[in-house]
Amino acid sequence: MNTSLSLPPATLSHAAESVRAEIRAFLEAEIAAGSFTPRVDSWLSGVDPGFSRELGRRGWLGMTWPVKYGGQERSAMERYAVTEELLAAGAPVAAHWIADRQSAPAILRYGTEEQRATLLPRIAAGECYFVIGMSEPDSGSDLASIRTRADRDADGDWVLNGAKIWTSNAHHAHYAIVLARTSPPGDGPRGRHEGLSQLVVDLTSPGLTINPIRILDGGHHFNEVVFDNVVVPAGRLLGTEGQGWRQVTAELAFERSGPERWLSTFLVLTEFARHARETGDPAHLATLGRLSSRLLALRQLSLRIAAALDRGELPDVPAALVKDAGTTFEGDVIDEIRRVAEVVPSLDGPDPLSRALAGAQLHAPGYTLRGGTTEILRGIVARGLGLR
Repeated sequence: MNTSLSLPPATLSHAAESVRAEIRAFLEAEIAAGSFTPRVDSWLSGVDPGFSRELGRRGWLGMTWPVKYGGQERSAMERYAVTEELLAAGAPVAAHWIADRQSAPAILRYGTEEQRATLLPRIAAGECYFVIGMSEPDSGSDLASIRTRADRDADGDWVLNGAKIWTSNAHHAHYAIVLARTSPPGDGPRGRHEGLSQLVVDLTSPGLTINPIRILDGGHHFNEVVFDNVVVPAGRLLGTEGQGWRQVTAELAFERSGPERWLSTFLVLTEFARHARETGDPAHLATLGRLSSRLLALRQLSLRIAAALDRGELPDVPAALVKDAGTTFEGDVIDEIRRVAEVVPSLDGPDPLSRALAGAQLHAPGYTLRGGTTEILRGIVARGLGLR
């Protein structure tokens, strides 16, 4: 893994800009046809299986994977351009997002041939959705403190007991990749990281319950998933038994570094840009310039990580930095625009900026939860720099 914070500059290729033009035209046509209404935080709150299937049909899911698994064998930078446009448009991508972003790369890297052949083509087609089974109740961001257990039964299958929380869109998904303790922890300060494994769990399994956790606007994408003697076939162990911590750490580089970490409130910024153009107010223009410059810096950081992933690297420490800085930026977009714009946030407001601000403000408490809290992320960066 790459613990250095120094990554070479990255630019999008001609192929990436070409596919950007294609998907931008597609999205403009979809919006004009009324297929979807742009929304903030669309990668978690915008579930539309039909839209996901259409992206799969056009080859915009599983873009970097081998053709034999339903992929296109395109570059990570081409995929980056597609995801950037989807997020900027506020498109309803939540159904497939986690599966395409990190579950499938984990399966591709660690899975058996049977797992790859069975699951990856369905994900690439926009027909199979995953959730993340890492965080647990009462554990905060201390991932190594998990209490969910998986024990072998007489047939060699796994029997899973415990609970996971913040499992976004589990009520729409088909599978979860669950981190569970499969053997006792080792000795020493990092012993808790030993004896953990990942399992691919069918979310329709007997004994599995999905409890909704609603956010401030009443919306439902967070969940608690409870496992009560859930039987998981032996063949659904992902990777190597006992190596779950190493696998999860690698997986988090995909989760934390993408443009969704700083584009969740992009719709607010674009509506504010329209508002600032109309008013010409110097305070509006100054705020727009300040936020835009930060967005461009975050984009370059994120692009560098995408290029590193393209090279086969796993830049977990830079990814933590991007997530931390991106989460801060998303919140600042809301706060700074509210301070200068003479607009009252309202989901039913007549002004698009009013509606976008209200939606972003109600989703904002979740920004610092998903992908790791700020304190945990800064600890990761500090360790990477040798400061702790």
